[in-house]
Amino acid sequence: MACRMGSQDRFSRIVAGIILLGFAGITGNIVGWLGVIPLITGIIGWCPVYGPLGIDTCKTEDGAHH
Repeated sequence: MACRMGSQDRFSRIVAGIILLGFAGITGNIVGWLGVIPLITGIIGWCPVYGPLGIDTCKTEDGAHH
Protein backbone atom coordinates (compact mmCIF):
# COMPACT_ATOMS: atom_id res chain seq x y z
CA MET A 1 0.00 0.00 0.00
CA ALA A 2 1.41 3.33 -1.04
CA CYS A 3 1.22 6.23 1.38
CA ARG A 4 -1.78 8.33 0.45
CA MET A 5 -2.83 9.67 3.85
CA GLY A 6 -0.83 12.30 5.72
CA SER A 7 -0.62 12.68 9.48
CA GLN A 8 -3.10 15.58 9.65
CA ASP A 9 -5.60 13.62 7.58
CA ARG A 10 -5.17 10.56 9.82
CA PHE A 11 -5.59 12.64 12.99
CA SER A 12 -8.75 14.29 11.65
CA ARG A 13 -10.27 10.93 10.76
CA ILE A 14 -9.49 9.44 14.16
CA VAL A 15 -11.02 12.42 15.98
CA ALA A 16 -14.11 12.39 13.73
CA GLY A 17 -14.52 8.65 14.26
CA ILE A 18 -14.30 8.96 18.04
CA ILE A 19 -16.80 11.84 18.05
CA LEU A 20 -19.29 9.93 15.90
CA LEU A 21 -18.95 6.78 18.00
CA GLY A 22 -19.43 8.87 21.14
CA PHE A 23 -22.55 10.34 19.58
CA ALA A 24 -23.83 6.82 18.89
CA GLY A 25 -23.09 5.75 22.44
CA ILE A 26 -24.75 8.76 24.05
CA THR A 27 -27.83 9.09 21.84
CA GLY A 28 -28.24 5.53 20.61
CA ASN A 29 -28.45 6.88 17.06
CA ILE A 30 -27.25 4.21 14.66
CA VAL A 31 -25.84 6.81 12.22
CA GLY A 32 -23.04 7.47 14.71
CA TRP A 33 -21.71 3.97 14.07
CA LEU A 34 -20.50 5.26 10.70
CA GLY A 35 -17.65 6.66 12.80
CA VAL A 36 -16.07 3.22 12.59
CA ILE A 37 -15.07 3.95 8.99
CA PRO A 38 -12.98 7.11 9.55
CA LEU A 39 -11.59 5.65 12.78
CA ILE A 40 -10.28 2.50 11.09
CA THR A 41 -8.99 4.29 7.99
CA GLY A 42 -7.26 6.84 10.20
CA ILE A 43 -5.64 4.17 12.35
CA ILE A 44 -4.34 2.12 9.41
CA GLY A 45 -3.49 5.20 7.32
CA TRP A 46 -5.12 3.97 4.14
CA CYS A 47 -8.39 4.86 2.45
CA PRO A 48 -9.70 2.67 -0.40
CA VAL A 49 -11.32 5.68 -2.08
CA TYR A 50 -8.11 7.72 -2.37
CA GLY A 51 -6.51 5.47 -5.02
CA PRO A 52 -9.26 5.59 -7.66
CA LEU A 53 -9.81 9.32 -7.08
CA GLY A 54 -6.07 10.11 -7.19
CA ILE A 55 -6.10 11.80 -3.77
CA ASP A 56 -2.80 11.97 -1.88
CA THR A 57 -2.40 13.86 1.40
CA CYS A 58 0.89 12.15 2.30
CA LYS A 59 3.89 14.47 2.08
CA THR A 60 7.47 13.50 1.34
CA GLU A 61 10.36 14.53 3.59
CA ASP A 62 10.86 17.78 1.64
CA GLY A 63 7.21 18.75 2.24
CA ALA A 64 5.98 18.05 -1.27
CA HIS A 65 3.18 15.64 -2.09
CA HIS A 66 3.98 12.33 -3.82
